[in-house]
Amino acid sequence: MAFTPDIQVFCCHYTSQQACAEGKEGLAADGFPVNATINRLACGGKLKVSVLLQAFENGADGVCVVGCKPDECHNLMGSQRAARRVGAVRKALAELGAEEARIAFHHLERGFHPEFVQVVQELNDQVTKLGPSPFKGDKS
Repeated sequence: MAFTPDIQVFCCHYTSQQACAEGKEGLAADGFPVNATINRLACGGKLKVSVLLQAFENGADGVCVVGCKPDECHNLMGSQRAARRVGAVRKALAELGAEEARIAFHHLERGFHPEFVQVVQELNDQVTKLGPSPFKGDKS
């Protein structure tokens, strides 16, 4: 039986506008993985380390965070804060014996761009090769 990962995508309002406007069907037609869920945020800078870790605790096999380019962030430093927090989670995953490649951060232009679909596809492919998260079923 083939493994289909649970991918959680966190993106700010500005980098997800067109993606949300297209809806799940429109995104799927563009090649967006149907097993990826978009979690829209007011700003990536509001994303907490605890929320990212909780995504793994709740069964995510991979997490993708998409923020504005540093010089385009509506909230000035929001995407840079998000990038640092993803780095902290990457270190925590390594300390817990999980692959750091299960989480990714990307700075993308506002609006919809093929790169949005591409970065999620890439993470999906990478996590599919890694297999299920080592935290799945770990309720301790």
